[in-house]
Amino acid sequence: MLSRLLQPEIKSLLDARDLSTLKEILSDWTPADIAELISDLPEYEQAVIFRLLPRDLAADVFEYIDFDMQVSLLKGLGNEEAAAILNEMSPDDRTALLEELPGSVAKQMITLLSAEERKIAVTLLGYPEDSVGRLMTPDYIDVKPEWTMIDVLSHIREFGKDSETLNIVYVVDEKGKLIDDLKIRDIILAPLDRKVIDVMDENFVALHVTDDQESAVQAFKKYDRVALPVIDAQGLLIGIVTIDDVFDVAEEEATEDIHKLAAVEALEEPYSTIPLLSMVKKRAIWLTILFIGEIMTAIAMGYFENELSKAVVLSIFIPLIISSGGNSGSQAATLVIRAMALGEITLKDWWLIMRREVMSGFSLGCILGVIGFIQVTVLANFTASIGEHWILIGLTVGFSLIGIVLWGTLSGSMLPFILKKVGADPATSSAPLVATMVDVTGLIIYFSVAILLLSGTLL
Repeated sequence: MLSRLLQPEIKSLLDARDLSTLKEILSDWTPADIAELISDLPEYEQAVIFRLLPRDLAADVFEYIDFDMQVSLLKGLGNEEAAAILNEMSPDDRTALLEELPGSVAKQMITLLSAEERKIAVTLLGYPEDSVGRLMTPDYIDVKPEWTMIDVLSHIREFGKDSETLNIVYVVDEKGKLIDDLKIRDIILAPLDRKVIDVMDENFVALHVTDDQESAVQAFKKYDRVALPVIDAQGLLIGIVTIDDVFDVAEEEATEDIHKLAAVEALEEPYSTIPLLSMVKKRAIWLTILFIGEIMTAIAMGYFENELSKAVVLSIFIPLIISSGGNSGSQAATLVIRAMALGEITLKDWWLIMRREVMSGFSLGCILGVIGFIQVTVLANFTASIGEHWILIGLTVGFSLIGIVLWGTLSGSMLPFILKKVGADPATSSAPLVATMVDVTGLIIYFSVAILLLSGTLL
């Protein structure tokens, strides 16, 4: 917000090439505001602003800008400047950048790192993709249980500037195994001669380096932490994950689930910059699958062609019937998928969900069934084809809606459980997919009820 308010002033200083004043102004800004300013400027002026920043501030700003701009800036910087930025970046943010780059470019960037930072970068990139190891940073403060609070505070003063966060200090034994974590508040408030072991409760939560990143999101939400330690198979402390990185993962996961719910493959790039061909490809695959699925609807229509030819009036209510089933199924699928994502329900809750959705589906079906019957009653006054059989047609529509909404709700709620059980992403049971499935079965239910109620009259 600040960057947009002062953008005219910044622009005038750029045009006048008053770089000394500009540098002085920017030194008082936060990295996030400077990143916003750079994002709003033309490409040729972005590098000008970036080169004015002190090395430490430039590295902080670099972590706030998006991937495409990071690549653009790196191309515009010389090897020495690029090396300075990459070496100053926090290891977790640098890993996020390197894993998005093409392999050859990433290798080139790694060669610019110092020996120590190169070792860290290669180690983090060696962990499985989407694992906690890719998120963590090795910049943390660890202490020994026999230290006094004076020793701890002296250690923090000496090494704290390089730590990702000082909110939590980690206690390790002589082998480096994590045995506890302490809030900085507990350290500050404790008597200076008191030992670390005297304030320990050995009650801590840790992530495993190979855990999925989604599990980190759930852990942060469950335990309300700003940072969590990361351990290996032997329990050795090898890094920490901070909440800012978890927020990024949560946003990516939510975006991916939203795309899947709309039957679109997840986009790896922002909507505004993804190539048109890639966009078409990601949307065409699911549209093709759904289109082929709708062929089953045409087959069902053909199967009941004889009934339709005898009572064309039934076709009037087909859109109403199948859309109600698809809508109810989409509602149920969305509610269940979101509840799964939030950890509110698990696979073992399927029976509870089924019972709830049967009752919900029946209730919703009755509501729509009554409305459907009223619609037929009203249309009978304007549509001659309904004629004297309006009561039977109304009952057909009403009972069909009860069955279809009940089936749609049940299908939409159970499909995510089935996909989860077989190891697939529940979000794949997207609203369009559920709607397509229910369309076919909805027609079968509708015409079955029609045959049952209208035989001997219209049929």
